[in-house]
Amino acid sequence: MPTHRTRHPGPRVHVHRVRQGGGAGVRVIRAAPASVRLALRDDRHWLSMYADREGAGLLVALWALAARSAHSLVYLPIRANPAPEGVAGDGEPVALDLVLLHHGLQFPTASWKEVRGRLGAGRPHTVSLPDRDFPDESAVDHDRWRHREYRDHLDFHLAAHTLFVVGSATAFRAHGAALRGLVDEAPSHRHRHPAGTHHCVELGSGPWPHARTRRHVPGRLHIQYCATWRV
Repeated sequence: MPTHRTRHPGPRVHVHRVRQGGGAGVRVIRAAPASVRLALRDDRHWLSMYADREGAGLLVALWALAARSAHSLVYLPIRANPAPEGVAGDGEPVALDLVLLHHGLQFPTASWKEVRGRLGAGRPHTVSLPDRDFPDESAVDHDRWRHREYRDHLDFHLAAHTLFVVGSATAFRAHGAALRGLVDEAPSHRHRHPAGTHHCVELGSGPWPHARTRRHVPGRLHIQYCATWRV
């Protein structure tokens, strides 16, 4: 018998359509994070993201939305958010927004600044998502990622103070399995491991943990759960 997944209201977003030249235009789904605590920084050697419980829930929901929205850019405007107190970057970290998009769009990231400037108010919308939209971490075949013929990897780009995470639906779902731990496991991590370090998830660009991508973007995204957040 088929399995029916329960759907629940997801994040509140605004949907925008921006025309470029004579083309069909770009569809942008912009999250409305309000006071959610999420911050993203380019620390030169790596990319650092920080999230509290509510912020982690929003990030996971948008990640699932990106896996289902092959024709849209999923935009999280968090560049103005302060990082939590006590985290240190290398030198002077650069604050970034986040965009998740399907690689099939072949969106030219160099045009993002123009598109972002023309978004306007957009149309309010509430996303509906299944309760569980990612596989269990134990079901992900990590060894397969290193096979030469495997193509479902994430890629990172930087443009206009924005990190672009680009991938297929398969790539977003596979990496989303690890990301889901920020919601399911991170809140109880300190109780289970009182002498341990912070709970985090690391995502890489491509099959191997390179320091930088072909475009000289840091090749690792370190996402740290912050139970308390002081600025």
